[in-house]
Amino acid sequence: MADWVASLDIDGWSLGLALLTAIATWLLAVLARKGTRKLLARVPALTPALQTLIVRVVNYAIILLGVGIALSFFGASIQPLIAVAIIVGVVLVLVLRGIADNFAAGVVLQTRRPIAIGDEIESDGTVGIVQELNGRSVVVRTADGQTVHLPNANVLQNPLVNNSAHGARRSTVEVRVATATGGPSIDEVGGVAIDAVGAAAGVHRHEPLVVQTIARTSTRSVLHLQFWHHPLHGVAVRSAVVDAVADALASRSLDAVVTSDVPTAPLTPADRI
Repeated sequence: MADWVASLDIDGWSLGLALLTAIATWLLAVLARKGTRKLLARVPALTPALQTLIVRVVNYAIILLGVGIALSFFGASIQPLIAVAIIVGVVLVLVLRGIADNFAAGVVLQTRRPIAIGDEIESDGTVGIVQELNGRSVVVRTADGQTVHLPNANVLQNPLVNNSAHGARRSTVEVRVATATGGPSIDEVGGVAIDAVGAAAGVHRHEPLVVQTIARTSTRSVLHLQFWHHPLHGVAVRSAVVDAVADALASRSLDAVVTSDVPTAPLTPADRI
């Protein structure tokens, strides 16, 4: 240590420059602390302890840099200090890479706000209502009562669907009805079905109801009924629509199957669906 001190080239200029560097470092550290606190305050999911830790890391990093610059004015070699800092930085990046990715993604999600607490979202094959947004994950509750933690990085990298963004969501119910000769036409069947959908509980009245003919043969027709409802009430509203349409068609003595589980387009003939 004595040899290292003796090797320093200390004079008036070096002392003055070192003093100026110390003052500048102190001012920069103060400004960095304040700026970091304001920035982290915009991320409410971060706990106070984590915010304090981040502020301290930024503060110590600036002080370490200032000390290295000040020592360089005395002719001291700062290469070992830089080497240690690089090694520590690389180790931290490797160890905390996943945490850092999720934290950065969490900052983006909470500043850009593509989702909010209470929204129903679809991400990475999971559908649920957002319960919490934190520095690590998006916590959602599924319709089955399961709590799922979706890593922020995965939510940001994968397609993200927000079913609540526009305040309403459209659902589809499929009707397969036998159309015998001399019976009601497909237009009449569609009219009965649409009237039943409009009267079902939970169906929005200000958005249009749509009936689409998907397949027709001489003995059977397949219709899709599309309607709008509150984004969080899909299961209940679809169930009400299925019951209402099935009852309405049964009252007309029509042989029909009504389902909210719309299958993919089949390769079989329409009369066998």
